[in-house]
Parts: sequence; C-alpha cells; structure tokens
Amino acid sequence: MATPPHPPRRPLALAGQHPGAIQQSHERCAALGLSRIARPEHVPLARSELTLARERQQRLHTHAAPVMEMLFDQIAGTDSMVLLCDDTGTILHSVGDDDFMGRAQKVALQPGVNWAEQSKGTNAIGTALIDEQPTRVHADEHFMHANHFLTCSAAPILDPRGSILGVLDVTSDARSYHQHTMALVRMSARMIENHWLSDDHRDVMRLHFHGRLEFIGTLMEGILAVSAEGRIVGANRGALEQLGLSGMALRMQTLDGLFGTSVAALVDRFRSPLATPLAARGPGGLVFHLQARFSWPTWAAKPAGAALAPQPSALSAPAARASSPLGRAASQPGSPVSSGLADLLTGDPQWLAVVTTLWRVIDSDMAVLLQGETGTGKRLLAQAMHGDSRRAGEPFVSLNGAALAEGDAFDAGAGTLFIGDVGSLGASAQARLLHRLQTRPPAGLVCASQRPLREFVDAGLFREDLLHHISGLVLKLPPLRQRSDLAALAARVLQDEGRPATDLSADVLALLQAHAWPGNLRQLRNVLRSALALAGPASPLQRSHLPEDFLAELDHGSRNEPAAAARTLVDLEIDAIRTAVAACGGNISVAARQLGVSRNTIYRRLR
Repeated sequence: MATPPHPPRRPLALAGQHPGAIQQSHERCAALGLSRIARPEHVPLARSELTLARERQQRLHTHAAPVMEMLFDQIAGTDSMVLLCDDTGTILHSVGDDDFMGRAQKVALQPGVNWAEQSKGTNAIGTALIDEQPTRVHADEHFMHANHFLTCSAAPILDPRGSILGVLDVTSDARSYHQHTMALVRMSARMIENHWLSDDHRDVMRLHFHGRLEFIGTLMEGILAVSAEGRIVGANRGALEQLGLSGMALRMQTLDGLFGTSVAALVDRFRSPLATPLAARGPGGLVFHLQARFSWPTWAAKPAGAALAPQPSALSAPAARASSPLGRAASQPGSPVSSGLADLLTGDPQWLAVVTTLWRVIDSDMAVLLQGETGTGKRLLAQAMHGDSRRAGEPFVSLNGAALAEGDAFDAGAGTLFIGDVGSLGASAQARLLHRLQTRPPAGLVCASQRPLREFVDAGLFREDLLHHISGLVLKLPPLRQRSDLAALAARVLQDEGRPATDLSADVLALLQAHAWPGNLRQLRNVLRSALALAGPASPLQRSHLPEDFLAELDHGSRNEPAAAARTLVDLEIDAIRTAVAACGGNISVAARQLGVSRNTIYRRLR
C-alpha cells in the first residue's frame, strides 16, 4: 500500500501577514478616536506597580530570559531591542543596543509602558494581542506618526491551552530592519512555548511528533501533553498546525483516537532512552513519527503490553532522497538544492545558532566565511542558503580551492559562488579572485576553510586584503562530536537510504555516540551506508555490519582516552551539560536542577 503523504509543513520563516491586517487595525484606531499626529501619552507604571506586574509574570520571564538573550545575540549591532510584554501589552523587560534604547525611550519603549492598540495605535505588540497572530508593523504602517521611525516584529506566546501568556517583540530602526527578523521572533516565541509546556506538564507524558522523522527534536515538531488516561491535556503550536485542530478541539481527543496507540504501549516502548521513534498513522491516514518522554518514577508503574500501532511501509530510497536535504546534497553533488536552512535543524543548539545567524544575512551581499573541520556541512549550508535566498533561481557554482587550475573562472553571475578549502588557493588564484571581487563581485559569496584563515595570513600563505573581502561574516561550525543531535542525523541517513529508523539498534547507536568522528557528517554518512549495504535490505544494523576501519578507529580512540585529560575544564563542563540535557530528554529545567546550576548557565554554555 502506498505511504500517505506527509502532513503539510508550515515553515518557521515568515508565514505572511494578512494583507488587510494593518488596514483593519487602522480602522479600529480611527473608530476609537485616536489621533495620528498627536503625541501619545507615555506614563509608565509606578515602580511598585511594575514590580507587582513583574512578580505576577515571573515564570514567563524565567522561561523567556535566556531566549531573549539568544535572540539579541542574533540581532546585536542593528539598532534593535528585544521586549517581553504581558498579556495586556505592558512592557516587562527589555534588552538591546544601548544607543537605540536611548532613542526608543523617547517613544516610551521601556518597562512599565503599555502598548495596547487602544492607547498606542497600530503597533506590533498591541495588534498581535488583538489578532492573536505574529505581526509585523513597518515604518508608516504605525498609526501614530511619532512611531514611523520604527519597525516592530511581535509574536504572541501561548500556553499549552492556547491562551496568550504575553508577547515577544523585536523593535528596530526602520532603516536597519531585516526581513528575517520576523522569522527569528516566531522561532523564539515557539522556544518559550515549548519550554513552558515541558515545565507545565513535567508529570505527564510528552509526545513529540512530526510527519518527517528528522524534524523530531526541532522547533517544528509537535508536542502533546498526554494524561495517564490517554487524554490530550496540552499542545504546542506545532501540534495544532500539523493536526489542523484548535486547542479546544484537540483537548477533546484521546491518544488512541489520534494515533491508534495507547499510553501503555508508548511507556513500554520508550522505557529505554535509546528507543527509536514509532511510525503511526494519524488523522486522515497521514504518517507521523512519535517519540514519548516522561518522568520517572511517575510513570514507572504504568501497565505495559498493549499492541503497538502497525508500522507503515518505509519510503522508497528515491522518494526518501527527494525529501531529505542530506540525500539531495549527496545524490546531486553539483546541483543547488531546494531545501532551506530550516530543513537542516535537527535539535542541536549550536547548529541552531549558526542557522539563525545565516537567516539574517541570506539576502544581503555580505560575504560569508564558514570555518570548521572537514565534513561538518559547510557546502550543505551554502547550498541551503542559496535555496532560501532571492538568488534561488540562479546558478549555484561550487569550486574547490585545491583543485582550481590556472584560468578557471570565479563566475556565478547573479547566483551564489561557493569556494571550498579557500585557504589552499595559490597566489595567482588569490590575485584573480581578489580582482573579480573588486570589479564584478558575485551576488552571493560563501567561502569555506578548515582552519582559521588568519593563520594562513600570518604564515604568508594568504593575502590579508583578500581575507577582508571574503570574511564579512565568519561562522564556526561545530564538529559532530560536539553536537547533541547525532541520533537524529543517523536516522536521517537511514531515511535517505529508504530504511526506517528502527533499523538502527541501540547497540549500534551507542557505538556511534562513543566515536570521535574525525570525518564528521561525511564520515557518519559513509559508515552508515556501508553498514546498510553489509546488512542487506531486511536486517537491522548490528555491530558486525559496521566497517572494520570504523571499529578500529573506535578502539584506537578508547585506548587513548587518557589523552582527554588535556582538554580544558570548559570542554568537560560542556560535555557534562550536554549529557545531562540528553538524559533529561532535552528538558533544560530538569537538567539544571540535576547539575545544580541555573538555566541561564546551560544556555550560555550551549551557545
């Protein structure tokens, strides 16, 4: 039987504001008798009242503070500020560029001031509260002329029942606004919502699901809170979008009614933290991949033994490759890919920080320099950037510095030029590239290097003037051994090969996680493909199927473990934090309590 199509996925990037939303807001403001030219009253709450409002929303601030800091890291230096407001539109907390915050205070963008639409006219905070949707208000779209120098991007923060907790907003100078700011705000609001749901329902089962296996553990996954009786008691925004149900309608459903399985069956399957996601059919016969997480010992005594939902047949290998960015990149090494940056998110916070930074510059003419070990995904990121950008219809030209011959042209027209191993360019090639960048720069330029190019400059092997041309934005990609999403990446490789994630046994996954991966993502893909070929089409992967060179490399690493003592204390601390977070199913609050540190410490270490 043919596998039903995946449910439609709404991108985390801009969903697009309703074209009439601003006009409707202006009509509401006019009906209230607001003046467009008068200066609005900016009377903040008294200190005691603001303190009381903050105390009432302390839990919201606790969840939002690390996300606000991470969001500001992505927009720092752009005349912007991040605001957290309560459900009435009153600003509770802010963080931002000092110079811009001083200017913003002139229009009362400061804690204690209320930005409800009825007092400040059309603005992202107040209008988002009324429409209950992410809202962007740019320049003269503001009702009041005094606010025309601003661009505001706001997203409501919802609790697991769909009620508004508050609003997250980024306000910036309209002249420095970037179109991807709205996407960052939406993602950040979703992170706060997911943290809230996990904290609110820590004593019930949390069911993480998505129509695409590799999206489990990312911001696009759906999360349901399920009671011991199998009732749905809470949901995140991703769950509502994928299932096409309102919060109230979803709370009338049961686990069996949605996915044809039971609490007992999921508890039985997911007792082991290494259990792979379960494929089951959801509403309309659509295929979803489920992964349950729950707290012990709360669920330890739950009955087991219920039958699992039948496994749908796996996608064919060609179909799997067509749906996976890793598969497309591997099968068509010379072609641009249509997958975007969001498709590359698999749950690792370091990788998320890289991707969100790239979203900010994706349509600019800023040159990007990606640094990282071999096989960390530099070319894959460049292709995804190209696929997301306004240059997507133009050529993606990929050149390798070490393989460039005399006379090879640095020409991508209106598309994107990617130069891998740029540090290996010879003197004449460096001169030709510099001349091209000075006379006819490509629309998009991404270069990659395994080592910091400053080392090559200091050694006299690379031109400093060329370095300045190609390093408008420098990003370091984390090696695979430092990422927390290896299981999701391995599952994606299996999907590319038309195999279910269940073909990856717990023993093999443990071996993969113990390996240092000097070849990173490229090595992981090659090891798993070799193992699948040795295992045959109907056999789950076992240790005996793994390539001998991989096992020898693993054994060599274990015999040299004492060398790890040379690592810094910070490295060891980060490893301990990642291990604790993984053991707690990604729940930062629980991991922080176990480690005896604050959540903010964990977020800072995992950036």
